[in-house]
This record gives sequence, C-alpha cells and structure tokens, in this order.
Amino acid sequence: MAGVYIHIPFCKQACHYCDFHFSTQLNHKTAMLSAIKKEIAIRSVTFSQSIETIYFGGGTPSVLTPTEIAELIHQVQSHFNVTENPEITLEANPDDLNTFTLQSLSDSYVNRLSIGIQSFDNHELKMMNRAHNADQAIQCLDAASKLFKNISIDLIYGMPDSSLASWQKNIEQALEFDFPHISSYALTIEPKTALYHFVKQEVITPLEEEKVQDQYHLLVDRMEQNHFVHYELSSFGKQGYFSKNNTAYWKGKTYLGIGPSAHSFDGQKRSWNVSNNAQYINALQKGMRPFEEEILSKVDQYNEYIMTGLRTLWGVSEKEVRHRFGESYVEHLLKQSQRYVDEGLLFWDQKCLKTTSKGSFLSDGIASALFLINL
Repeated sequence: MAGVYIHIPFCKQACHYCDFHFSTQLNHKTAMLSAIKKEIAIRSVTFSQSIETIYFGGGTPSVLTPTEIAELIHQVQSHFNVTENPEITLEANPDDLNTFTLQSLSDSYVNRLSIGIQSFDNHELKMMNRAHNADQAIQCLDAASKLFKNISIDLIYGMPDSSLASWQKNIEQALEFDFPHISSYALTIEPKTALYHFVKQEVITPLEEEKVQDQYHLLVDRMEQNHFVHYELSSFGKQGYFSKNNTAYWKGKTYLGIGPSAHSFDGQKRSWNVSNNAQYINALQKGMRPFEEEILSKVDQYNEYIMTGLRTLWGVSEKEVRHRFGESYVEHLLKQSQRYVDEGLLFWDQKCLKTTSKGSFLSDGIASALFLINL
C-alpha cells in the first residue's frame, strides 16, 4: 500500500513563518493543474502498488474549487489502483471554507479535512499574517463539524509574547469542538521568511526555549486528559483517527509526491520535483518530470528510521534494526542510547526504544545523537 501527496503551490498571502514552496500569484493555476494531471499520468506508468491515501498539501489546496479538487482525485483514480475506501485529506484555511464550499467538498471524495487554524487569538493571527481572524475560525469549525466527521485542526505554540495561560486558552477552545485529531507544532524561525527578518531586526523576540517546552508539556497533558493518543511528536488522535497518510511517512512506507517541490520515497530512493512553478509547468508540457533523486545508503536509511521512529508512539524496534541493518547497528544503538536511558529521556519497552514524556520534546535532538556517521 502507498500514498499520493499532491502539492498545490498557491496561497492567498504569505504567512510570516512559512518556508514551504508556494506563490501568491494564481494566474497560472490552470496551467499548473494541467501539469499536475500530466505528472499523475506519467508516474502511474511505472507504479504498481495500490493507493490507500491521497493528501492535498501546500501551499493552500483550498484555494482550488471543489470541482478542481474532484478532477485531480479522478485523475488519480483513473491512473492508479486506489483502494475501496481511501483516506482523502484536504488541507484548508478557514477563510476558504464557506457553507457552499464545505457542502461541495462533502459531496465529493474528500473525507478528511485538515484545517489550519494555528491560533484563536487575533493578535497572534495578525503576527503570523494569517488571512482569517478568530471569529472566522470558530464559524468555519462549526460549519465543518456539521458535514465532516474526520477533521483535524492545526495549532502553533511557542508564539512570541504568549504565556502558558494564553496557550491553554487556545487548547481549550480547540477541545470544545471535540474533533478526533489535533496537530500542533512549535513555531520555528526559518531563514528567508518574514519572521526571520523580524527577529533579526529585533522587531520580534522569540519565546524562551523553556517556556516553549512548558507549552508543549501542557499540550500533551491536556490531550491525554481528553483521551487523545499522542502517536507522533506533533500529532494527537482519537483511536481510529490517526492520519493514515502521515503515519505512512513515519513508518517508511512508499509515497509519491506530485507537483512542484513534492518529494517521493520508495524505501531506498528519494526524489523531489523542482521548486519552481514555471520550470515545473514547462517540463510537464513537454511530457517530462523535472526532478532530482538520490539513493539512500544503508547508513542513511538507518538514520532516517531512528529519526522517524523516536518521534512516534511505536519507537525504534531492536528487532527491526537487526533485520534491516545488522548486528553492528544494534550494538551502535544500544551504546549510543544508554546515556539517554540513564537520564530518563529514553526507555526500552518490549525491545523498542521510545522517548519518555520528559524526552519527547527533545526527540529530534536525541535522534541526531544516535545517528551513525560511519561504520
């Protein structure tokens, strides 16, 4: 089983923190959709696995009309062997989801919404340069809840000037909707973003790391108290509502990335399309996919398994390491992890290495310390 990710590289406006590939110029939307459809057809020729998830990411996929989204889904269904009940997720912004659009989407094949709320605080939304306000967010979620059962919302913590109390207010507002999935990410300051410029110019002061960590632990506590399973560092789901698409990423399953900047992975080889809309469109008009690729070495594959495994509920399996990489890799893992076990950041559970509640926020840093450079 595999998944298809479709990158829609358009946004109404640029969020100050975002470094994903997108354009605020929608005048080439028709040509882009045509190119994406061509890439779907081209990729299907050499791909035989069944597709169980289709995920629209971006950018902002909800800038497309429901008809345009339905056409892309039909293109995938026409060229791939899609399972009977695939998970089809659309990332969306509240300002795009009016009653008519929600009704049209619910009548289509889309069966899961991932809504980018980010915050219910107007000051924070303005700081992020989001296109919606808090009232629009609440109205959108109310309307979506009447038509969709499987809804996830995104929240961002660690905002400048935020406090534990203001963050808890965001969490409680989200919990009121009783949705089955919440994704929450720490604000990161990425180069070449407006936020990076503001910080460099001392217009904005980042929140202290200790306070960011406190907000993370509050989030984890409140989610668990409300019967969410913390199945990945940034993901909380009720039983039966884990994101199938994202879980496949973390478990190293095959996925195809369609659209400019989209990545693909088959277990041993990673490829990525050019991050340039004009180049992408021009190449596909000539029937060519504009991409680069790399074959992952055994060490690369091991390091990726460590990185993704420690972020998840399932951890890093000693048996899996031995089976895929060999005894010397197991010895390296045991040796490198012992320090973090002693510090209470990692623990062994049925021969699976996992982060403790104390260590989960630090999982990426811990994973990098367990990487193998040379063997």
